[in-house]
This record gives sequence, structure tokens and C-alpha cells, in this order.
Amino acid sequence: MNHKAFATANAILFALALSCGAAAAQTAAPTEDFKPSSLNQPGQQYPQVNSQGYARFRIEAPKAQNVSVSLGLGGSGGTALTKAADGAWMGTTAGPLDEGFHYYHLSVDGGTFNDPGAQNFYGSIRWESGIEIPAHDQDFYALKDVPHGRVQQILFASPSTKMPRRAFVYTPPGYDQNQKTRYPVLYLQHGWGEDETAWSTQGHANLIMDNLIAEGKAKPFIIVMTYGMTNDVKFGKLFSFDIKPFQTVLVNELIPYVDANFRTLADQPHRAMAGLSMGGMETKTITTANLDTFSRIALLSGGTFSLEDVTPDFKAKVKLVFVSFGSRELKDGKVGFPGGPRMDPKANDEALKKAGINSVFYVSPNTAHEFLSWRRSLHELAPVLFKD
Repeated sequence: MNHKAFATANAILFALALSCGAAAAQTAAPTEDFKPSSLNQPGQQYPQVNSQGYARFRIEAPKAQNVSVSLGLGGSGGTALTKAADGAWMGTTAGPLDEGFHYYHLSVDGGTFNDPGAQNFYGSIRWESGIEIPAHDQDFYALKDVPHGRVQQILFASPSTKMPRRAFVYTPPGYDQNQKTRYPVLYLQHGWGEDETAWSTQGHANLIMDNLIAEGKAKPFIIVMTYGMTNDVKFGKLFSFDIKPFQTVLVNELIPYVDANFRTLADQPHRAMAGLSMGGMETKTITTANLDTFSRIALLSGGTFSLEDVTPDFKAKVKLVFVSFGSRELKDGKVGFPGGPRMDPKANDEALKKAGINSVFYVSPNTAHEFLSWRRSLHELAPVLFKD
């Protein structure tokens, strides 16, 4: 991908990332069946969610003059809290939130703070509070009584950056027992503002895989998650991101380390790369420049492939192209930056199929640029990723 195309794609990602995780506001009063969020700190009663997807907050700040809750990337979807007689600040979102995971933080008299009642997750280049709105289809990423894989931290040398680097590796159930078995590998990237912890915490990638493998719906494979080196670039300035340093880390340093230290099928047909949002743009740029290294490519809310991307080398070497979006990222079926070029991922998918490319397009219903879109996307991707 040339610099102009990369800049255009990142402008589109900027527009996508501004989509709010709140569903349409409702005027009816919320049902009073609120319960503590599943992501609360132990013993904490707030924040709470109800059966409709509303969120309610209670913050103890008796000397504060103004308290609000900012939901979503960039703090969109603010909810002002009101001071109660006991000095605590209370408030409920104006409408239900999308199902799934949401980042949020508090604004207290102009300062930014995390909610002491909630667990923290790395996003928006900081540790943010998190809240989970139960999804009607959450069973596919639920913790179940099935054989489980293992997520382990690895530290690998990086001569190019002159420092050790970190990654997390998911090995599937049975990996430690089946010492002669070798596995395909997926290199799975986070989005801007996040890090290598995102996919196994916010994303539940390991639980999604455990459940699919237990159901016989996906072949076991290894997942490697590392930091994409994106966060030194300010949001809205992603067009200036230089992919080359991370490409060197991934292709020349991390992949050789993983192949030397894990029982991988260390060849191009058994190696894939995927990423969400900014990680999807990294994926497209790196894989198309290294077609002898990767055979399967997935972009999750991270752009699309068109016939312009298909070279003779691409058609001969790429075994799968997977593209997905949340339904609310699409307008009239298209994605794009306001006033800029618009892409039609479904039309691109159909054109790729006609050209003989194994292409899959998926749309997550009723979600925007958020983790439920990407959890569902991984759930759809895994069964077809290394399918013969």
C-alpha cells in the first residue's frame, strides 16, 4: 500500500472510530432492574446496567462541583451526574448502550479520573474504566466448562528497537500434552490506543477459541498478540504513521522467535495476520508487502480489499481475504471519511470472488466501532481461517 492509500485508509479509520457506542436515545424511563456490571471491582455495586442496556453510575466525591461520565473513544456520549443528599453523584445514561464492552472515564471538576468501582483496561492510550452490557449472544465468548488453552507472556529481543519487547501467545487446549503436534499461527493486532493485552482481555480471544474448538467448529491454532507501536501518533494524525519499524519487529524478530520457541507450522500457508481498526491497516500494509510470509489476511473494521489490491502474486499466494465491520460503521453499505472517497466492502467482496479470490465479508448486527463487532468477527473468522 502506498503512502497516499495508507493516509486515505487512516482517514476512514478516524471517521469509523468516532462512531459512538450508544444506541438511539430513548425518552421512556429505564426499567428499574439495575445490577452491578460484570466488570466491577470485587464487592463494588456501581456502575450498574439494566435489562435494556442503560448504565447507571454512582461516584463518591462530596466536595466536587461537577462530575460527568465520558463513554467511548475520545469521550463521546457524556452523562452528567447529579449530587445526591449523601454527597454522592448519581446518573443514568440517556439511552441504552450497545451490547458488549465500553471504555469510559470520569470528569471531576475538569480532571480525568477512572471509576474506583470498575476494573481498568488499556485503551485510548491510558488505562480506562470498563463496563460490559450483556449481549444476547454472549455465550460464544462465555467462560465454560470446556478444555482451555493458555495465554502466556513472552519477552523477545528486538535489535531494531534496541530493547526487549513483549507479546502474548495463546496456545490451544492440548498444546502441552500433544508434543508432536504443530499448529498454524495467527498474528492478531489491536487498535490505536490499545496494546497487546486487548485481545485476551477486552476481546476474550482465548475464550472464543476454546469454545469453538470444543464445539469442533475451528481447527486449533496459535494466536500471537504484540504491541503495534501505534500510540506515539496522536489520534487524528494516523496518516503520518510509519509502518516500517513495526514491520521489522513483526517479520524479522517476532515471527522467527515464535517459530523457534513454539511448535508452529513455520511456513507461509500456515501463517495469518489480522487486526482491528488501526491494526487492520497495519495488517493490510504488512501482508501485501510480505506475501511470502502470510497467506491469510483479515481486516476487522480496518479497511477493505478491492481489485486494485490484487496483483498476480497476490492471487497466487493469498488463500483467504476476510473483511468485517459493525453494521453502524456502514452508511448505505459503504464506509468512508465525510467528503472523501467511499468504499463498498460488499461490492469489493463480490468482485474478489469473481476474480477467483477466496473472500469472506461479515457484518456484525447492531454494533459500531467497538469490541462486540470484533469479538463476533473473530468468531466468524476462526472457523474459516485455516480451512482447507
